[in-house]
Amino acid sequence: MTTITAAEASRNFSAVLDRAEHGETITIVRHGRTVATITPAPKRTGRNLRLALENTDTPPFDEDYESDITDALSVVSDDMRDPWAEA
Repeated sequence: MTTITAAEASRNFSAVLDRAEHGETITIVRHGRTVATITPAPKRTGRNLRLALENTDTPPFDEDYESDITDALSVVSDDMRDPWAEA
């Protein structure tokens, strides 16, 4: 575990995130007191979702599931429009 000052963390925040992404835990101190700890995010395998679905009353997906998703995605747009253009 590495300890750095809040000022150093502020100046090098991107590097601090890179270190956490690579498995390092960083403690941040201000005036000699620990104010934060940045740790790597837990790895997700889908196990939690699978367990949640197994332990609920959620019905299984029906045969229309794929077409429902396709229909939903058909109304989603990536177009960036200015909402004020026609105002």
